Amino acid sequence: MEYPIEIIKEKINKEYLKKFLDNPFKEMIKFVVDIEREIIALGGELHSDAAELLIKDGSDNKNLWGANLYSLKQKKEEQIEYSSLINIRPSQDNYSMNVENQEIRNKINQIIKKLIYGE
Repeated sequence: MEYPIEIIKEKINKEYLKKFLDNPFKEMIKFVVDIEREIIALGGELHSDAAELLIKDGSDNKNLWGANLYSLKQKKEEQIEYSSLINIRPSQDNYSMNVENQEIRNKINQIIKKLIYGE
């Protein structure tokens, strides 16, 4: 079964975000951020599928970072988990599934705030 993935380029609201819950994960939404183009591929079962969609849309793989959004958690600082298999990139000094570079984490946060939280 395929689950919907959408490229988000403009701010969305919480109601729109809810359609990605239970699709397939009950409380989590996978996403991939293009930190250069400042867009997000939201949804799906695998981060690699979302990354592939962004690459087809013109993104460069080196700018793509995967994470998970737990939008139902009360505290915003607990809503993002910077973990994905696509983040393992020794060539970019990232040796684990987690985004290790704080500058990249900050950029991901800025993009999430702009497109998901509307800040």
